[in-house]
Amino acid sequence: MNKTSTLYDPFSFASKALNTSVGFDEIFNRLSSMSQNLPKLSAYPPYNIRKVDENKYVIELAVAGFGKQDLEIEMQDGTLTIKGSTQSDDDNFIYKGIADRSFTRNFTLADSVEIKNADLVNGMLKIWLERFIPEEKQPKKININDGATSDKQFLTEKK
Repeated sequence: MNKTSTLYDPFSFASKALNTSVGFDEIFNRLSSMSQNLPKLSAYPPYNIRKVDENKYVIELAVAGFGKQDLEIEMQDGTLTIKGSTQSDDDNFIYKGIADRSFTRNFTLADSVEIKNADLVNGMLKIWLERFIPEEKQPKKININDGATSDKQFLTEKK
């Protein structure tokens, strides 16, 4: 029996979903791009992403050996980029187990997420994020008017 194995692509739903979705093409393109970059991701520095409450998050990066002057945080086009680089002046190590190599770590943020602040405490870089819901996207109740008291006029086709 000759079985052909197929690889599962978790983002293959995008082409099917585009048939019934409007305005999501950029999101699907971003997801597809992210999935293509997954094998290239480095594991350094290690990080956590925590949900603090309903609309607040924190990204925690373990950056032991890096000072505030060695780190750069930038937000551009929905991508949060954290860069770190150090200049090691002392080469007289007998053993060096603490990594101080340069790194770049990227996180893709939704359009509704903004960076509140960043803290560097005890070798942990914490970036505080908050999701906001614009007024026009918040749930709202629609009043139902009585046909007799409605002051809305409907367009009628002229003959």
